Amino acid sequence: MRITLPAHRARFQWAHEPPAWQLSDVLELTTAPDTDYWQRTHYGFQRDNGHCFFTPVQGDFTLRAEIHSAPNAQYDQCGLLARANAATWVKCAAEYETATHSRLGSVVTNHGYSDWATQDVAGTVTRLWYRLRRAGDDIFVDWSEDGADWRQMRIAHLHACPAELQVGVYACSPTGAGFTCRVTHLQIELADRDAP
Repeated sequence: MRITLPAHRARFQWAHEPPAWQLSDVLELTTAPDTDYWQRTHYGFQRDNGHCFFTPVQGDFTLRAEIHSAPNAQYDQCGLLARANAATWVKCAAEYETATHSRLGSVVTNHGYSDWATQDVAGTVTRLWYRLRRAGDDIFVDWSEDGADWRQMRIAHLHACPAELQVGVYACSPTGAGFTCRVTHLQIELADRDAP
């Protein structure tokens, strides 16, 4: 089974609705300042107020989307999120640093502590595809330049992971005044529960 926007938009809802957004064939939004998903590690702070356009999903799934963004401040980001609660989740995105440098990365949060695995990319990279795949309590994180040739970012385990997760697109501006982003080809493929 596949859930694709805009045909199944009624299945989605906002956690922390952004100040401006619209949904047609694509999802466009503008972030609010001081928004983020991060828990404790190194920086010490806890923030759980990023904008997330999500649907609840039971069991295994594959989530993918193409993200176009226009970041303008450090850590501006838009990507994919799979979340159980404030203490258990995974996200992936390119986080903006400067006009010449950004970090393509993923954050896994277990027991209320976040990690951050990154690789350098050019600051001019503002369009990428992302994919999250759940297999039991494990999450596979991939990225692509064209939506066809996928590269693995990491495999992670979510501890105390419930059967149902909130799955969708997120965006936030931890340090800046806000930025705009556009999401296309948002699709969730659910595991076939009749399969052996």
